[in-house]
Amino acid sequence: MGTPVIVEIRDAEAKEELFEEVFNYFKYVDQKFSTYKNDSEITAINRKKISEAEMSVDMKLVFKLSEETKRLTDGYFDIVTPSGSYDPSGLVKGWSISNASNILRSRGVQNFYVEAGGDIQVFGKNKNNEPWCIGIQNPFNKKREVVKKVYLNDNNGIATSGNYVRGRHIYNPKDKDDQLEDVVSLTVIGPNIFEADRYATSAFAMGEKGIYFIEEQNGFEGYAIDKNGIATMTTGFDNYTKKEEKNYA
Repeated sequence: MGTPVIVEIRDAEAKEELFEEVFNYFKYVDQKFSTYKNDSEITAINRKKISEAEMSVDMKLVFKLSEETKRLTDGYFDIVTPSGSYDPSGLVKGWSISNASNILRSRGVQNFYVEAGGDIQVFGKNKNNEPWCIGIQNPFNKKREVVKKVYLNDNNGIATSGNYVRGRHIYNPKDKDDQLEDVVSLTVIGPNIFEADRYATSAFAMGEKGIYFIEEQNGFEGYAIDKNGIATMTTGFDNYTKKEEKNYA
């Protein structure tokens, strides 16, 4: 789907075949869900060459999860674009990272990092036996300057939504004319990357009130940067920024 994928496995017994299995899964997802591929299933659906009844099992599941997310976010998540086509990317990326992580866990891997386009799932510890350190990018600096570091080690997922990298690709389903310019980036930490990703996309579409939506969600924390460079975080977000308070035992 036009995004780089990074997999890091810290377990000493990790084999090349395990990496191949994970990357082959991402290739499968890309081939099925990429709106950039002329021969993908989602493209065929948008061209009305495949009916709802003919959709694959995974496609039906993603459409079901998209409807669920739309309901949970009061309609701010919608895979129907302003042009009327389907684009499930706002959910599929986190969903696929989560599934890839489940592949690793099912193979007994205890310490790993999986990233696709800045959305990240971690498990266990890094090479220094410490929580994984993740940097939140300054959306005003294309040189990848980090404005905040967070430390994750409890199977957390972290996702950032914004239009500053790819241009405008997130829309407010309730106001198609809303340019979503008030908030530049919104980062969400959740119980896993699937949950973090779908809520980050939805909250960004809400504009300024998105961070307050995240505040109300149990098990989620958020960090928003507005057009003036001012950051707003949820009340528990700082729990992830204090490395010295983490228990590494």
